[in-house]
Amino acid sequence: MATLKGTSRAPLSRKRVALYVVGLFLFILIALFIYNFSFIKGQLDVGTAYGARVACSCHYVGGRDMDDCSKDFEPGMEVISLSLDDERKRVTASAMLIESATAEFREGWGCVMLTDAQLQAD
Repeated sequence: MATLKGTSRAPLSRKRVALYVVGLFLFILIALFIYNFSFIKGQLDVGTAYGARVACSCHYVGGRDMDDCSKDFEPGMEVISLSLDDERKRVTASAMLIESATAEFREGWGCVMLTDAQLQAD
């Protein structure tokens, strides 16, 4: 009787299996981020605009310290960072180098959001 003599593969080691699983997980994570990037960018746009406007009003209208103003943020806005420009009376909120928004205090108007064209004109 003839027997089939083929090449036998050595079983994969645990390290190699773990590397494959981690690689697959990272690939799926990156793919999901790319697929949802426009949604994520839109949410960051809204969040930074909200953060800049609320912090500007809190600081310049309410007269509170910036550290105290960050308490007014909604849950989940921990990724938004604030920077203050007292000379121009502006607050800029930014998120992960992807999105930023700037609000400026104007006497009689309160805090208004600045467009990109207004920021470039300065």
